[in-house]
Amino acid sequence: MDPYRRHVWIYRFLSVLVRPVLRAKFNLSGEKLQADGPFLLVSNHVTGWDPLLVGVCLGGRQAYFVASEHIFRLGLLTKVLHWLLAPIPRRKASTGMDTVKACLRHLHAGHSVCLFAEGEQCWDGRTDPIFPATGKLAKSSGAALVTFRLEGGYLSLPRWGKHICRGAVHGHPVGVYSPEELKKLTPQEINALIERDIAEDAWERQRQRPVRYRGKRRAEGMERALYACPGCRRIGTLRTDRDRVFCPCGFERRYTEYGFFEPREPFETLADWDLWQRELLRARDFAHEGDLLFQDEGLELKRIQSDHREELLALGTLRQFEDRLDCADWRFPLPEIRSMAMVQTHLLLFSSGGNYYQLRSSTGVNLRKYLEIWKEL
Repeated sequence: MDPYRRHVWIYRFLSVLVRPVLRAKFNLSGEKLQADGPFLLVSNHVTGWDPLLVGVCLGGRQAYFVASEHIFRLGLLTKVLHWLLAPIPRRKASTGMDTVKACLRHLHAGHSVCLFAEGEQCWDGRTDPIFPATGKLAKSSGAALVTFRLEGGYLSLPRWGKHICRGAVHGHPVGVYSPEELKKLTPQEINALIERDIAEDAWERQRQRPVRYRGKRRAEGMERALYACPGCRRIGTLRTDRDRVFCPCGFERRYTEYGFFEPREPFETLADWDLWQRELLRARDFAHEGDLLFQDEGLELKRIQSDHREELLALGTLRQFEDRLDCADWRFPLPEIRSMAMVQTHLLLFSSGGNYYQLRSSTGVNLRKYLEIWKEL
């Protein structure tokens, strides 16, 4: 059987199979896509389940999804996924040109493609900026552009969350733009159009139309997104239990079923807290020892080869200094780290000296602070 025909058949079968599961877990609803021929679908990215949520909302319309490169390092499971759905690999913390070429090959062959142009799930419930090359890809694809928005996903299962909170998730196409319409626009204008259409603010939506997200352990995992305590202004001391986030210094807040903190001072939402902690990091207004800003134990450092093979380099302490990042005996000067990104909450990927590296935590260490300080330094 032709691989494309196989992928279409399997996609339709899996859509029927998982639809009732997603409706039960997320209270998922959607709207039918009205688009003829192949399309490039661009969606916001809020949960690890987004490919399934978007796929089910397409009503059986098959598309090749762009997926993080790390799923191509899972051995037998990778082979099964490739045979079933043939996802397009996207190496984070890299230029992504191979991904663009793969997308264009599918689109020019008359196949549809779905991508999450932010590159990763948002941390704070608000849509992040998209990759600048997205507009150019849409313009040169020769296919229709579909903008798609998931609403309610962040409060159901945020990137940092460990448990699904059942409330309401709705997915729907926002706009469908023909190839003829795209030809009249510049790539920058297409980018602006996409960002307008897929923009989502979980907190503003809750203020306008409150939805209750039920879950007894809804705050657990929040310390993977929040790294600074407002009480003692220390890094890495926050902990969570059930619906509480707290610090040994005595600071404590409750995370309600509507996504707001109680009491609501000094921060009403996680987005407000996140804005404050990034400013704290930028100003270095936290307790640290000299040039050593913070550190964590038990990190695994690997080098990722072009064929997805992994080479273990070190297992030890990860230390962030003003001018470098150290893991065990490996030293990476910050000016040489060309790009950095995260997968889920436990993988930190970066490019340095022409090589591609992965830092992995198996103990729940907050790796996000390393990404944020790299952006600042």
